Amino acid sequence: MSKDKPPSLPPPPEEVISDWWTPFGDHLSLEMRYSAYTVRNYRAAFDDFYRWLTASGLWVRGIDALGPREIRDFVIEAQRRYGRRTLHNHVSGLRSLCRYWLRKGRLSRNPFTGAPLPKLEKRLPQFLTEEQMRTLLSSPRRLLENGGCDAFTATRDLLAMELLYGAGLRVSELVGLNHGDVELSEGTARVTGKGRKTRVCPLGKVACAVLARFRDEHSGDATPGSPVLRNADGSRMTPRAVQLMLKRHLALAGLPLDLTPHKLRHSFATHLLNAGADLRIVQELLGHAQLATTQVYTHVSIARLKDVYNKAHPRA
Repeated sequence: MSKDKPPSLPPPPEEVISDWWTPFGDHLSLEMRYSAYTVRNYRAAFDDFYRWLTASGLWVRGIDALGPREIRDFVIEAQRRYGRRTLHNHVSGLRSLCRYWLRKGRLSRNPFTGAPLPKLEKRLPQFLTEEQMRTLLSSPRRLLENGGCDAFTATRDLLAMELLYGAGLRVSELVGLNHGDVELSEGTARVTGKGRKTRVCPLGKVACAVLARFRDEHSGDATPGSPVLRNADGSRMTPRAVQLMLKRHLALAGLPLDLTPHKLRHSFATHLLNAGADLRIVQELLGHAQLATTQVYTHVSIARLKDVYNKAHPRA
């Protein structure tokens, strides 16, 4: 069976979903303010776990009765169907679900605490070089000049990319940004990130200029509660729309199509560190709770330094 392909068993019945998933899913969305992407992944993890429990005859015993052996068997079996990173995400979601029901008094223990997981391969984050970023950011203007889009679309697309790269926003933060969150006179925006945590992000002069132009020339509604990024009909852009928009400009710029909006955030962090920015400042700008999450970009910077050294130093 191919990786990341769920088993061909029926999904959980509605009574199981309403009983076990719906309260937890509402908690993730409404209280924790998790992204729709994360909630969808956690739901997929629950559905997969239910299928496995049913096929193994363990569902009737209940989640509370599961021990380390059953959890180990689940992880081993899931490894045949999922990549390591997906498996880690699934177990994280199931651990959160059990933690939720433990707090509610439905479970007496969390069977996923200490679940044995395969070691993750170390992957450095993908990012664009500064020259590649300049090429990408020039794409909307070139598309407009060639008659490939109208002024609204060109300015809106440029604004989206300038905010992703210039402010290091997550795509969920980008599409959730309202005009009331932006202080153009200060050059800042207040964004709500993971776990409903807010932070103030510098936008940069270029992003501010594009935002002001889009607001003044193309936004029919710039009231505090209206979206900064909007479609032609006034509706808020979705993360999927931003992804498709970026792919279009990547293709026009001759850049890899597998780059996602999050890679512009990676580029933001990498370029700051390459230019000598303090790691803890970058941590604050990215909204990372742990410094270790930000430190992965130092490895990218060191890799870049080594590359320059190997090409330039006579003793390399």
